[in-house]
Amino acid sequence: MTASPLTQQFAWRERRVRWDRFGAGPALVFLHGTPWSSELWRPVAEALSTSFTVYLWDMPGYGSSSKDAAHRVDLGVQGEVFAALLAHWGLTRPHIIAHDFGGAVALRARLLHGAAYASLCLTDVVALSPWGSPFFTLVKAHAAVFEQLPPAVHRGAVEAYISGASHRGLRADDLRMLVEPWTGDIGQPAFYRQIAQADESFTTQIEPLLGSISEPVHIIWGAEDVWIPVDRAHRLGAAIPHATVALIPDAGHLIQLDAAAALAAELTRWTTAVATASATT
Repeated sequence: MTASPLTQQFAWRERRVRWDRFGAGPALVFLHGTPWSSELWRPVAEALSTSFTVYLWDMPGYGSSSKDAAHRVDLGVQGEVFAALLAHWGLTRPHIIAHDFGGAVALRARLLHGAAYASLCLTDVVALSPWGSPFFTLVKAHAAVFEQLPPAVHRGAVEAYISGASHRGLRADDLRMLVEPWTGDIGQPAFYRQIAQADESFTTQIEPLLGSISEPVHIIWGAEDVWIPVDRAHRLGAAIPHATVALIPDAGHLIQLDAAAALAAELTRWTTAVATASATT
């Protein structure tokens, strides 16, 4: 997978948020998670752009967006950024597809910052406690030390960490695409900063509000996800009573790479159904 540059930029509180838009039809916005970027969603976005105007963006601290050490990149900030970005785009009720902590970002924008969605698809998302691996705990306690690792040691650690999110194993070019933003003088400290700022309080705050979501919600999960186990899919479905749940076999947390065809088929089915329903109401 070769990275494609995001061509637009949004300025927010001294941060630079890179984004792009293409296709034609109802608005469909993708949210990535950590430690990913919008590149993980690009193949699916391109496939759906024949029926939707798709929006891709890199959150501050990720991908090609700014990584200033003075700027917080926690879930609280990202929820505010996303609400502001939707307003900048002039989108009032887009369809949403979110992965990993992009789910928490979308939920916080919706439940705390006034965003409204036509539909919401949550894919292997961070939304319910507990979350965060032992590696997260170790980095949170020693972030300054990790930032000073020799570059080769750091790269090896990031490659091993990211590889663990795949059930089937990653191709070399996919692994390189995922790791590259976290290398160099800017990327390495940014990688550990975003982990150090991860905090369950940002999801605990919204958990009691999940039942108030009224738009169509679909939950997709890799059946072999070891980062966020599949029981979270069922718990999340119970917390949003009208939500539907689909499990993708032989897929881990990196469902976009483990089961690209199955995920694309499920997302095509879901987005077609909700877009048709929205057009008739």
